[in-house]
Amino acid sequence: MQLVFDTNVLVDAALYRGQYYNYTLDLLEAVEGGKVEGWIAYYTLPTMVYIVTQTLQREVHNQKESRRLALELSEEITRYLQILPQTGQEAKTTLTSKPFDYEDRLIARAAGSFLPAPLIVSRDKRFDAEGVPVEHPAEIVRCGIHEQRSSDEIPFIDLQRQKRHAFTQIEGGIHTVIRHGKFIMGPEVKELEEKLTTFAGMKHCIGCASGTDALLMALMAMGVGPGDAVFTTPFTFIATAEVIVLLGAIPVFVDIDRETFNIDPDKLRLAVRAVKDSDPSIHPLATHSRLKARGVIPVDLFGLPCDYDPITEITSGDGLFIIEDAAQALGAEYKGRNACSLGDIGCTSFFPAKPLGCYGDGGAVFTDDDDVAAGLRSIGVHGKGDHKYDNIRIGLNARLDTLQAAVLLPKLDIFPHELDKRQEIALGYSEYLSVLNDSFVTPSVPSGLRSSWAQYSVLAGDTEKRSAIQSGLRKNGIPTAIYYPRPLHLQTAFAHLGYQEGDFPVAEEMSARIFSLPMHPYLELKEVQRICHYMGKIQEG
Repeated sequence: MQLVFDTNVLVDAALYRGQYYNYTLDLLEAVEGGKVEGWIAYYTLPTMVYIVTQTLQREVHNQKESRRLALELSEEITRYLQILPQTGQEAKTTLTSKPFDYEDRLIARAAGSFLPAPLIVSRDKRFDAEGVPVEHPAEIVRCGIHEQRSSDEIPFIDLQRQKRHAFTQIEGGIHTVIRHGKFIMGPEVKELEEKLTTFAGMKHCIGCASGTDALLMALMAMGVGPGDAVFTTPFTFIATAEVIVLLGAIPVFVDIDRETFNIDPDKLRLAVRAVKDSDPSIHPLATHSRLKARGVIPVDLFGLPCDYDPITEITSGDGLFIIEDAAQALGAEYKGRNACSLGDIGCTSFFPAKPLGCYGDGGAVFTDDDDVAAGLRSIGVHGKGDHKYDNIRIGLNARLDTLQAAVLLPKLDIFPHELDKRQEIALGYSEYLSVLNDSFVTPSVPSGLRSSWAQYSVLAGDTEKRSAIQSGLRKNGIPTAIYYPRPLHLQTAFAHLGYQEGDFPVAEEMSARIFSLPMHPYLELKEVQRICHYMGKIQEG
């Protein structure tokens, strides 16, 4: 339930007057307790302060004191209420609509355009609501204050719910950028980079235009080029291997662990040896030409960090770098260390669907090495040297937009809370699914690790059973997704590498069985229970 409070009921509550003020206080208490969402139009605040001030002034006969009290009371009443966004153009359009009550119409239009199921709280029986439901506070309390009801459709990732929890701050940040006009490398970018270094526990953070650019910049900073071999997983998004090929290097795929879906360190050790000895009998190789082993890109898939202790042991012994692909894993932990700090360079993505997402594309690169950081900053701005027209290397146009940094800053503030909520939701899934007679294999998190739960992915018995489950869930308004339906070594884009079906059997089996369920920090446990309920019914049928 999303309650939009009219000015009159808030004035009643602030002054503790009127026949029904206590009902409004009950509703505000429900907002404070998180049972419902509470909203007001931005112009409700000055109107409320004015009315309360005028009322008090008639009693205390002191304008300054009346205004002070009015501000205190108004702040107390609206502390937990969020502000409905409205543009100047919308206000102007409303002004031309007749007949109308201008203030009512503005509230109704803002509520109807921004909230999925608003209910306007007012004691005005003639509220001009344009089809948005209006109810007296006493009637809402009498009927019962209910938590937000789940719609029939459960979004796979509900960015709209998240937006409502931080929109006031996000909107303010966007307007600040528009006002100061520093759209490229503005102060918000530097502020975000500084906060992310603290969050990840690294010395340097360089914002960039996407997670893909983050990986490409990292490889360029390491000097990767033709004849180099970079080891990575075939069970990931194409960007991980795509950037290797873009630089003329060769991706050497390594099969995955069937429990974590991450790169298997034992198979990585064999792959490194195979490249060094140019021996495809030890491990499948993309080419029989001699390659130079340069580094590894482990992917923290679905938010779960790879097993970095043995990976680091392998790379240290062979002089290889580690570029951590933590596009899905910001906020995850490996044995007390944060994701993005587990290799020589860490990379993440701010794609909207990621655990920390912006309103477009964005990414970041992390390192503790001062020289590498300087190289990354130069690469991201066309190989810039001392000034704009001093180009000391071939680089990219890979800057993070100031507007995206402004979106990410308030999201980063609530990110720890969202990570905790993801843990609760993942635990709920695992508990509910554990009773379904082993029909599904749920994800496991090794001891000492914490996943950021970018996805909650389970395994069906086979492809046919997966299709039946997905179809049954879809009929009940529950979307699913497959990450990833075909491993990279079998993709047309990498056909020139010469890999064959059967080269990486675990990745191929997982691709045939895996599917992901809805996951986001504002998914309700009753929705999780509903999803699992239908999965059980499908399994029984």
